Amino acid sequence: MSAALELRGASVHYGAITALDGIDLRVEAGERVALIGPSGGGKTSLLGVAAGLVALDDGEVSTLGVDRSSMARTRRGERDRRSLARRIGIVPQDLALVPSLRVVHSVNAGRLGAWSRWRALRSLVRPVEADRVDEVLRAFRLDDRVDARTGDLSGGQQQRVAVARVVIQGPELVLADEPTSSVDPELADLVMAELCAPDRSWTVIASVHDPALAMRHFDRIIGVSDGTVAFDRAAGDVDSTDVDALYEQP
Repeated sequence: MSAALELRGASVHYGAITALDGIDLRVEAGERVALIGPSGGGKTSLLGVAAGLVALDDGEVSTLGVDRSSMARTRRGERDRRSLARRIGIVPQDLALVPSLRVVHSVNAGRLGAWSRWRALRSLVRPVEADRVDEVLRAFRLDDRVDARTGDLSGGQQQRVAVARVVIQGPELVLADEPTSSVDPELADLVMAELCAPDRSWTVIASVHDPALAMRHFDRIIGVSDGTVAFDRAAGDVDSTDVDALYEQP
């Protein structure tokens, strides 16, 4: 089986700043992987490379068995990129929500890649698969907000809507960037439990601001600092010494 993500000598530079420095990494299909580390260490850039949103300056990346470097800048290559994008669910830090949309439509946006244009337009009038949306929102304790404007929600509620959108999508790979940074500890556990539930068939790679939260819900912990992998271990093998050294400022 192809890896869900493979980086080989992956490097990204923003001017004089090195965001990723020759990273080699392989994530197998079905793994739950947490990225932890200090702000600015390279976690968001790594997720961006995996999603195809950040281009490598050096190295190679394969996502869901597709070598992105082989995608020519042609019409065929653009179709291949769109096809791959439909297999990936993303929870970005900015959430990419439309404030004026009702919550039901914001969540159903996860299905747009699988719907025809006509079905998508029809759903704006009468939401398609509304029962499924209600079920997912109930799991995230948002079932009472289904008809609210997304822009009227709190930051933590909006984060849960963005994760619910991915659940509705049902992708092969979930890439989540700090998906619980604005929710309280109880809700953070709820969100991570939903993302990492054993009955989900997808792979999850998420940057997590709280190492303890990561170790409760993920199988594998990767410490990222200064654009490199500081450690890569099973969650049960990571201890406080590892975490303290990772966040220690020079």
